[in-house]
Amino acid sequence: MTNDWLKRDPQAQAEAEKYGKPAPSRDFLLEFLQEWGAPISHGRLCRELGIDDEDCVEAVSRRLKAMCRDGQLMSNRRSEFGIIKKMDLIAGRVIGHRDGFGFVSPDAKGDDLFISPRQMRQVFDGDRVLVQEVSIDYRGRREGKIIEVLERGTRTLVGRYKVQGDLGYLIPENQRITQQIMIAADAKGSPPFRDGQLVVAELMQQPGKHEIPQARVVEVLGDHMAPGMEIKVAIHNHEIPDEWPDAVRREVASLSAEVEESAKLNRVDLRHLPLVTIDGEDAKDFDDAVYAERKRTGGWRLWVAIADVSWYVRPGTELDKEGISRGNSVYFPEFVVPMLPEVLSNGLCSLNPHVDRLAMVCEMTISASGKLSGYQFYEAVIQSHARLTYNKVSTILTEPKSAQGKQLRGEYAAVVPHLEDLYSLYFGLRKARDVRGAIDFETTETRILFSSERKIEEIVPVVRNDAHKVIEECMLCANVATARFLAKLKVPALYRIHEGPKEQKLVSLRAYLGELGLSLGGGDKPEPSDYQKLTAQIEKRPDRLVVQTMMLRSMRQAVYSPENLGHFGLAYAAYTHFTSPIRRYPDLLVHRAIRAAIHAEGDRSLMDRLKSAFSSGSSKTMRRPDGFKSNPQFRYRYTEEQMVQLGEHCSMTERRADDATRDVMSWLKCEYMLDQVGEEHEGVITAVTGFGCFVELKQVYVEGLVHITALPSDYYHFDAAKQRLVGERMRKTYKLGDAVRVKVLRVDLDERKIDFELLDKSGSGKTKSTRERLAEGKLDDRSDAKSSEGANAGGKPAGKKPAGKSRRPRSRNRRPS
Repeated sequence: MTNDWLKRDPQAQAEAEKYGKPAPSRDFLLEFLQEWGAPISHGRLCRELGIDDEDCVEAVSRRLKAMCRDGQLMSNRRSEFGIIKKMDLIAGRVIGHRDGFGFVSPDAKGDDLFISPRQMRQVFDGDRVLVQEVSIDYRGRREGKIIEVLERGTRTLVGRYKVQGDLGYLIPENQRITQQIMIAADAKGSPPFRDGQLVVAELMQQPGKHEIPQARVVEVLGDHMAPGMEIKVAIHNHEIPDEWPDAVRREVASLSAEVEESAKLNRVDLRHLPLVTIDGEDAKDFDDAVYAERKRTGGWRLWVAIADVSWYVRPGTELDKEGISRGNSVYFPEFVVPMLPEVLSNGLCSLNPHVDRLAMVCEMTISASGKLSGYQFYEAVIQSHARLTYNKVSTILTEPKSAQGKQLRGEYAAVVPHLEDLYSLYFGLRKARDVRGAIDFETTETRILFSSERKIEEIVPVVRNDAHKVIEECMLCANVATARFLAKLKVPALYRIHEGPKEQKLVSLRAYLGELGLSLGGGDKPEPSDYQKLTAQIEKRPDRLVVQTMMLRSMRQAVYSPENLGHFGLAYAAYTHFTSPIRRYPDLLVHRAIRAAIHAEGDRSLMDRLKSAFSSGSSKTMRRPDGFKSNPQFRYRYTEEQMVQLGEHCSMTERRADDATRDVMSWLKCEYMLDQVGEEHEGVITAVTGFGCFVELKQVYVEGLVHITALPSDYYHFDAAKQRLVGERMRKTYKLGDAVRVKVLRVDLDERKIDFELLDKSGSGKTKSTRERLAEGKLDDRSDAKSSEGANAGGKPAGKKPAGKSRRPRSRNRRPS
């Protein structure tokens, strides 16, 4: 092995440019270790490579440790470094379960490994670990043993402080962390707190094989049932950034309240165009405006103007760093954690009516059949001509002769003709959507109405009217035009991808459909049109919402990725997000790519891409005003590797926001149901598992569990194919979509669980045991003696063990995600 590593390392030059004292690159070290064929110490490695400079030796040590942290290498007990892949070890992230066990999701994808409760004692949910596959359990799952913790994912925890004797413990609010955390007594600097309060604790000692996790209280959130506490807990629990750093505050302090005149130069002036914003009644920020007109030759021209966030948020600034950290805005009931400060989200980047605003515009031509036939992007200065709401626009368009319709049409007379053009465009786009075969599920979204004390008064469904659908189709058009542009340009960018269903999910869905006399076409690789055909078939069935639920569960989650894999659900070959850069960081990145193309003059690489992508040059896809001057500050500097990382990060922050809002909704619904324990409701079975049925209450939109032990006495078997529980003795079945009547049995706010009791058809309660009926004199002692002796109150034969596995699982976990 030569000592001259600089000649052998293909990345040596790049390393030398980055560091004054370069170290061998990761790729070179991995190649060296592969050829060496065994673990090697740091010292021996440096000697073999001829590295004797102190700084370089230290740099190699830091790199080796970083490679261990990232799951590429592992250091053994002799302080030798080896390649993890050679050791049959798997790096991955821990996923905890509320019942104490867990899983490790491998970094390199593949099936998760089961981790026993005993193994889970040394880690928390979110830790990165090295595991060794040790066996296959009785359920066919790979079982792993934790070898080493690579990275701790938890630094602080939020939970309920509890006093037990002379000791204090923290019970984490995160249901995936089941260990109790010991709270340090009389820790210096700890704020005063008392038993039962929710607190934030900083970990002083992580869990280990022989170590109990310890922490100190750093913040007191307040009493358990205080108004708004659920949002504070979710923000801390999911580590959502919600405080603006001082550096960000200083940056935004320099922004003026109105758009500066200098910023309006070098832009297309669209202030004459009657663009309007259409949003919800309670919206505070308006980041998109639309306008459409009919073309003389047929079809339409559509303008979608989006607030020009990328003008204000430049790469590398403190605003940009905070935007990356947050990834997206988080929308809780009547509370928002914005991605960017309000001076932008509710000010400069809100398209308020009759004021100048900067915008990035996508101008499109759409054929009479509703197909996107052309597009053009440009920077503009605009004025919104009206702030409209969905309800107002719906009334104007669908109820023109009503008293309110006439009044609104008079009030907004200047823009009504343009709204009607938008409406006609919508029908053209809907027709094209049907031809394309995009999946169009009907789902019920709900909204919580609060009292002045922030207590739930009512949970109501959100009704989507035609105005919602008009805006949705306009935004889809702009997103598709953007994706086509970026795909042709071939620059590193983020697409919104949605892959087709996995094989296993398809098998389960088809088995379920088969029991209903339904089928899904397309074989092993169904198209979106196959799903849409099935949706049309079930349109008039009473169980259509249940079937739709099963269809939705068969699909994958949409994510952000630089690899354009298309969007299955929307039936688009390319799709991205262009329309909300104020609340989604991927949209901001997309705007930067478009702006870089507009200002590409002077960037030879990008100019070559433009010429290669568009035979007629960029004149048809980009518009520049007379006297336009290209700004070199807007050069596009992102690499493919950076986009991969940003895509993974933004997909994570999106999931984080979803999980946090789901936790808050669960908390609020449990709190709402506390006063309804003992009350009866009509409901429908929305999920069936091996441990019971989940029931959603009609008119209330709250879901709870009817545990298998709360079903009429019998042994119940879970039939996954038919999504039902079947009683062994009485053959009674409980299946997806069944209408049932239940009583609220128990509400556990700590665990976010609601338990229901199934009532019989008369509503008088659950089916009673033989002993109960004998006590009421409804059975003859002699005629039912045999029955009474043969079964206990739980329905199990006395003195006999059931054959096979237990049919009453102990687990009380909620529906798996």
